[in-house]
Amino acid sequence: MKVTQSHTIYDAIISGAGPVGLFLSCELALAGCSVLVLEKAENPQSPLKHLPFGIRGLSAPTIEALYRRGLLNELEIHKRLKNPHQNAVQGPDRQAGHFAGIPFLEGNINTSQWTYRLPSSTDASLISEMGELESILSRRATILGVEIKRGLAITGFHQTPEEVIVYSGDQSFKSKWLVGCDGARSVVRKTGGFEFAGTEPEFTGYSVQVDIADPGKLKPGRNITPRGMYLQSQPGYLAIQDFDGGAFHGSDQPITLEHVQEVLRRISGTDVTLNALHTATTWTDRARQATTYRNGRVLLAGDAAHIHSPLGGQGLNLGLGDAMNLGWKLAATIREKAPEGLLDSYFTERHPIGAQVLDWSRAQVAIMKPDPSAQALYAIFRDLINTRDGATYMAARVWGIFTHYNLSGVHPLTGHSVPNFEFPDGTTIGELMHDGQGILLDFDGNSSLKTLAGEYGDQIRYVSGPAKDQLGVSAALIRPDGIIAWAAGNNTDYNELQKAADRWFTRNSVIKKAEGQPSYYK
Repeated sequence: MKVTQSHTIYDAIISGAGPVGLFLSCELALAGCSVLVLEKAENPQSPLKHLPFGIRGLSAPTIEALYRRGLLNELEIHKRLKNPHQNAVQGPDRQAGHFAGIPFLEGNINTSQWTYRLPSSTDASLISEMGELESILSRRATILGVEIKRGLAITGFHQTPEEVIVYSGDQSFKSKWLVGCDGARSVVRKTGGFEFAGTEPEFTGYSVQVDIADPGKLKPGRNITPRGMYLQSQPGYLAIQDFDGGAFHGSDQPITLEHVQEVLRRISGTDVTLNALHTATTWTDRARQATTYRNGRVLLAGDAAHIHSPLGGQGLNLGLGDAMNLGWKLAATIREKAPEGLLDSYFTERHPIGAQVLDWSRAQVAIMKPDPSAQALYAIFRDLINTRDGATYMAARVWGIFTHYNLSGVHPLTGHSVPNFEFPDGTTIGELMHDGQGILLDFDGNSSLKTLAGEYGDQIRYVSGPAKDQLGVSAALIRPDGIIAWAAGNNTDYNELQKAADRWFTRNSVIKKAEGQPSYYK
């Protein structure tokens, strides 16, 4: 077979035009990198990406990331739609989320424990859908110059110390880097020889749209039964969990009307009748994670790097967090402005976060099993979640309030997302991050800090002036992803600040010294 080769050499090729791949492409393009996105699906539209199947709860880190790139205001669905997984109750008795189907209520959440969330903070959670996010991110990627080719699945690749040659049928493309954002069955992960370690499934999950002859036989909302679980979010839209060890999902059997009816009757304990099956897909709680996110010039992000049960909707948020963390680091590496080890920190920071989410998923499955031991644990969790402390803990975990990286530094904010400091003119720190630069925030107008920021050129923006509520902070170094790399209270330790700056950015003198030397992408 004759292969047609593209003559363009891209800085990065991304496999997969889902939200993770598109967001990563935006981050790279924002930093001036040339990006090609290859997507196997010719049409991005799918009924499973739109309401109600595509409903996703966005967590605080995701909302902050979208806000810091000027994308949050483009989300519209949360403005006009109540979560179909919740009832119409408003106020303190409104369901704010769930753990293994056990709801925690708005009125039980003690937000005063979240001491670094200012009045100017973005929402802790919002509703969106896959289709909406993809449309917003695709539009932004195109504006930034990202090239998106649909209907082209990656069939293989070959990497050398200098580049990656990517194949799609009879076409080939060259790039300096390849990132697999191509989902749970990632071709990039499999071709790249990444180890995918984890645990096998307990159940087969079904998401179906059906016509129900006698809908009154099924209760609305989420229902845990002695045989499994079914959720009716809207009439005719069902999610079902059948604890068959994932056998049906792993088989090649078609999803027929008769099969769905048999499973639903068994799980619900009713003789409900289905007249038609319109849309159906299966899923499991298989929990696996790549043991490394990088092999040479090939990287993984999103479901290509980790898979788990969709219970609680953590997967999308986890993947977008990968993209936000990886984007600026890979861009700095491509632009030869990366300190030694910068790109390796993507794995060391994101792998533990992924492992926590996988365990969170496993814990929910463990208390949902249709056996007496699990049901006893379920009852205890239900009692705990109905307390103020229990609901506050669950909300913080589900919404990612305390998500952080273990960075060196004495200030308690180090490694955490920067609070959304608001300046006297109403501008917030999040609004100053749209261009993807790092920021040295100086509340006291210290000329020495301004001089230090200047040593890093366009990598660090110096921002000076008081904020309405400084939370006892006098200065902070903020990475492009919004993570505080260094912070000071009353006393500024310049040596520690310099170390932190050199850990995440490269001084102009170092960049100039390297000019003219052979390129090597660490």
